[in-house]
Amino acid sequence: MIKKKKFRSLLIASVIGSSVLLPSATIGYADTIPSQGADQPKYVKHELRAAWMASVLNIDWPSKPGLSIPQQKAEFIQYLDEQKQMGMNAVVMQIKPTADAFYPSKYGLWSEYLTGTQGKDPGYDPLAFMVEEAHKRNMEFHAWFNPYRITMSLGKEANLSDLQKLPENHPARQHPEWVVPYGQQLYFNPGVPEVQKFVIDGIMEVVKNYDIDAVHMDDYFYPYKIAGKEFPDQNTYEQYGKNQFSNIADWRRNNVNNLVKDINEAIKAEKSYVKFGISPFGVWRNKNVDPTGSDTAAGQTNYDDLYADTRTWINNGDIDYIAPQLYWNIGLPVADYAKLLDWWSKEVEGKNVQLYIGQATYKINTESNGVQNWFNPEEMPNQIKLNRTYEAFKGSMHFSAKDLRKNPLGIADRLSNELYKQPAIVPSMPWIDDTPPESPKAINVKQKQEGIEFKVKESKHDDASYYAIYRFDGKKAGDINDSNNLLDTVRLEHSDQTYLDKTAVKGQEYTYVITALDRTHNESSPSRPIPVRAK
Repeated sequence: MIKKKKFRSLLIASVIGSSVLLPSATIGYADTIPSQGADQPKYVKHELRAAWMASVLNIDWPSKPGLSIPQQKAEFIQYLDEQKQMGMNAVVMQIKPTADAFYPSKYGLWSEYLTGTQGKDPGYDPLAFMVEEAHKRNMEFHAWFNPYRITMSLGKEANLSDLQKLPENHPARQHPEWVVPYGQQLYFNPGVPEVQKFVIDGIMEVVKNYDIDAVHMDDYFYPYKIAGKEFPDQNTYEQYGKNQFSNIADWRRNNVNNLVKDINEAIKAEKSYVKFGISPFGVWRNKNVDPTGSDTAAGQTNYDDLYADTRTWINNGDIDYIAPQLYWNIGLPVADYAKLLDWWSKEVEGKNVQLYIGQATYKINTESNGVQNWFNPEEMPNQIKLNRTYEAFKGSMHFSAKDLRKNPLGIADRLSNELYKQPAIVPSMPWIDDTPPESPKAINVKQKQEGIEFKVKESKHDDASYYAIYRFDGKKAGDINDSNNLLDTVRLEHSDQTYLDKTAVKGQEYTYVITALDRTHNESSPSRPIPVRAK
């Protein structure tokens, strides 16, 4: 049996060899990975698996502005079907990329990435459609917001006169006192109290009106620093922060901390089951600046440059999950994936925060950071295997859906046929809710030409959201905690929910059990065993 710590060391060594790769080095493709012992199951039953779908600049969806409603819907459905086939159980969809909206909103105009014209009604509610389609496939829908960004690159140095290029009824144009130019973009100023309220109200509009599972933010708080340019908020600091904070950096961090805290509290007051998660840049602080930071040499960091103090959010329970973007290879000297995974795992230990890892699927089959590691087809699989050796690890988010679709070095096939071959259940969050629903009672079984059909009658007093179907060979039920026995999950869409097992082999004897799970993935005890001989 290989102990976890030793296994991690062996796994890393198998990828990077006996020496650290230098920028000019070329990796030797390792085709052997240490065999996993009995304490290292090949599959994981509780694991969030998601892909980011970016709408900004039409990166993922829609593929271009101006598509017809049927074309937009067909594209999104195809993405969900592909991701479901890969074993995903959640989608992270960008619904507010640049102070706009993919839904009718009081706090932003219709996104130009839908129609080509900001403010133009696309003729339907894309968000309502997307949430419904995700839930049909029993996938969580994480609504992704960018809080401060107003424009993408303007192609020149931005200034306040650029507000005139926005539609007259744009919130930024109506409140120019909220806006600051930085580099080639316009931003809402995070230090203005009215901006913080505006951001929170815009998020809560979605929480109240849509059946989302989570609110999600990425790494865009204060913008990434531009060499030689100071973010222009000195006057705002003097107005709102100088009396309380001796330096502008602490004030900026406090602005972000307050926003994060207030968003979480507002969400939980409205719908306690809606989660709040953030996917920050992968380095909190470098060890040479703070001995409690990671052994990295990142050019910019969350704490010192983006004013995003992830440690405070974790320690205060202001978020339900954190998904650091570990967009580097195992063994990279300046930012080693393995060292950062270990550091973040320690950050969340004992806290009411789940750790998901942002995976750089977009880097597969490219040169990055001057090394060739991403040409190794085992780099991403090794990262996922390494993740699973940490108890704190609860799932992965892949950037992005389009890159998975391209299937570089066969990664989509590896997910479907190996790494995510068995379905997984999103991990529960007991600090939100720890009460499971009732066990399913009334289950009818029918033999059909296409397979074995189950009909589950919902209890009138039940709060089940979906069912998990377990199948065992033979006449006896086995262990539902063994993910090899998890056949599928099915969303509860009506009172007489059906599920069809199309994979049953004729003549084979099976025993099924069914469990009920609620909105936050608490699982009931199993139903009575259901023996069936497939005909």
